[in-house]
Amino acid sequence: MNLTDPNLLKRHAYIDGNWQRSNSTFPVVNPATNELIADVSDLSEVEAEAAVIAAHIALPNWSAKSASERSKLLNKWFQLMMLHQNDLAILLTSEQGKPLAEAKGEIAYGAGYIEWFAEEAKRVYGDTIPAPSNDKRIVVIKQPVGVVTAITPWNFPNAMIARKAAAALAAGCTFVVRPASQTPLSALAMAELAERAGIPPGVFNVIVGTDAQGIGKVLTQHKLVAKFTFTGSTPVGKKLLAQCAARVKKVSMELGGNAPFIVFDDADIDAAVDGVIASKYRNAGQTCVCTNRIFVQHSVLKTFAFKLAAAVDKLNLGNGLNENVDIGPLINEQAAHDVHSLVTESVQAGATVVLGGTAPVDNFYKPTILSNVTNEMAIAQNEIFGPVSALIGFQTEQEVIELANATEFGLAAYFYSRDIGRVWRVSEALEYGMVGINEGIISNPAAPFGGIKQSGFGREGSKYGLEDYLNIKYLCMGALNN
Repeated sequence: MNLTDPNLLKRHAYIDGNWQRSNSTFPVVNPATNELIADVSDLSEVEAEAAVIAAHIALPNWSAKSASERSKLLNKWFQLMMLHQNDLAILLTSEQGKPLAEAKGEIAYGAGYIEWFAEEAKRVYGDTIPAPSNDKRIVVIKQPVGVVTAITPWNFPNAMIARKAAAALAAGCTFVVRPASQTPLSALAMAELAERAGIPPGVFNVIVGTDAQGIGKVLTQHKLVAKFTFTGSTPVGKKLLAQCAARVKKVSMELGGNAPFIVFDDADIDAAVDGVIASKYRNAGQTCVCTNRIFVQHSVLKTFAFKLAAAVDKLNLGNGLNENVDIGPLINEQAAHDVHSLVTESVQAGATVVLGGTAPVDNFYKPTILSNVTNEMAIAQNEIFGPVSALIGFQTEQEVIELANATEFGLAAYFYSRDIGRVWRVSEALEYGMVGINEGIISNPAAPFGGIKQSGFGREGSKYGLEDYLNIKYLCMGALNN
């Protein structure tokens, strides 16, 4: 791996400002080649508890810093991430697989949250409220919740950490994260840059290890943890949520999705095709806000399918570190076979393969389009997490709204229309936390990212994202006329 700064490749956990080794290790491999990148220290719940304790000890001094001081440190962290964007992207592509251009985009995206919350740190405002009598005053202040722990996924190993940690640190909290064992190197590189930025020991900690259950119990159940935040699947999120319940911890969950993408007959079809390419095939379809079901009004279905097939057929599959690659591998061989099983099951139920649909080769799955799909098929009822478009025809606006909402998930939705009345009607009727209107990429630091229903609760990014890391305290001052 050719890094300009080889010191960004770390192999050990980062706890209380120290690089914590272990006698046992686990391999991190490149999913495009299955070659070993690094053997990383395999830590346990013992070290996880040490990280929580370190964060607890660091909390008073960090929370006592002025908002301006925390802002300056976060800004330096942001600047270092952008300075080392290329190296961070190489690390990310090597362990996760997405094309290098996408990886560079993720580094900038993640760093953007650090920059955003560096500024928001200075805008944690309270309130004064008119009191019921002249001898009283009511004041509301906001304070950091305390030690925050997090578990993050492998599909965005930099950005998913950045948007949680940045908000936590900006609010005055300290932070412990367990990244996915498939992709720990991005998290450890972030820790190295946090240290260089001057973020004090114990404020940002990274615990790496394969004992997901043991480490997870510490991060969700330890008495010193005030808040837990998770991005991942709904089934795992439910288990972690239950573990947090015993101590009534503050929790935010960003869980699975089943995003509809609706193309009405008044849409700009070429723009809608571009929107599908952006929202479906980015990161080989491995994002929680990926388009999962594509509903197209019957009068434009044939035209749309033809243009989409032509666009998808141009996508190049390969090692993300190579030039001119649009789609990298899936995270592992099992993931590729799971995607193909959904395709096979749906074809057996009546779906038609328009493009692709062939068995995976190692971790690679050819970009695929299915037509004649119904909303009841496996491909429509499950989060695909792969480069497969499922086309479903519809007749009326009301019909497609009902189809789009017929899922337990409610993270993201997309639709294309040039009718302003329809834009408002459909936006308000869709049961999702985020809606992209004539737009396939909706995530940015200024906007509140999150879902409803079984896609979770809480928001990341925006001014609302900071609120999840703050407690509201009401102060009643009496006897002021004495």
